[in-house]
Amino acid sequence: MAINKAMMAALRALSYPDPDVKKTYRLERQVQDLADRLRPKPTLYNSWDREIPCGGRNVPVRIFAPPGGGTRRMLLFFHGGGWVVGSIDSYDTVCTNMAQLTDCMVVSVDYRLAPEHPFPAGLEDCYAAAREAFLHAGPAGQLPEDIVLIGDSAGGNLAAAVSLMARDRGEFMPTRQVLLYPATYNDHTETSPFASVRENGTDYLLTARRVQDFMDLYQSSPEDRYCPYFAPLLAEDLAGQPQTLIVTAEYDPLRDEGEAYGQRLREAGVPVEIYRMADALHGFLSLPPRFVHVTKLYELLNRFLEGGQPEA
Repeated sequence: MAINKAMMAALRALSYPDPDVKKTYRLERQVQDLADRLRPKPTLYNSWDREIPCGGRNVPVRIFAPPGGGTRRMLLFFHGGGWVVGSIDSYDTVCTNMAQLTDCMVVSVDYRLAPEHPFPAGLEDCYAAAREAFLHAGPAGQLPEDIVLIGDSAGGNLAAAVSLMARDRGEFMPTRQVLLYPATYNDHTETSPFASVRENGTDYLLTARRVQDFMDLYQSSPEDRYCPYFAPLLAEDLAGQPQTLIVTAEYDPLRDEGEAYGQRLREAGVPVEIYRMADALHGFLSLPPRFVHVTKLYELLNRFLEGGQPEA
């Protein structure tokens, strides 16, 4: 169902004023932490925490097992939040739903956040979690072909970057990845080559200014923006990347860059399915499963997991 006038007015009201994330990110984290503590914890699932060694420190992960044990497949999940906010706690319900609706084990990675830990700290944490899973088997003995990288928004960026990094370092190689409305480019100003930044950059909750602020906080220097691990669309060569499902949202400033990344993968010979979710806003993964966009997303995801072969 298309966004009606009343909903459009509400979205515009919620999108303004557009706060400076550089000044408010600590408060956003505090509000999110409070909401996480007050939110009732899902009960119909098993979960446990563990830590993965990474360069003298440990990367926390939370493992969600579907009722009945599920299949051997494992989804290695990187959460969204602009590399600055978000945590395994704030994505508890999302990952519980994901485990139940896919019948897969879900491993959620609590990577370090910027600006305290700028690029590439969080990415290295995600890579370490993937390396552990692929080289030493998943928590239930999953083989490499059983493991799928998945992330939403900044997490989609991280999933794509982990796949690029894995190819370049040669230690392991994912066979499948799922990128949900991913950030793949480095410019979300009026000079962006993507129309969705201008069409959807002010009135749909996630604003172009907010994306720019997040990237400013994420980078350790301006030069980072030209690194393909920061902005995967800048990679000169995308050959050898995993079979990919990309799902974008119609009213999202990141829509066009996500789809452009899919087209670049396809041109490099990678099997890719690109699906634009009609009438959807950025972040719809976090909606309850009864919402039509979430229902459709899991239809797409389960078909992909069952081996649906998109055209190269």
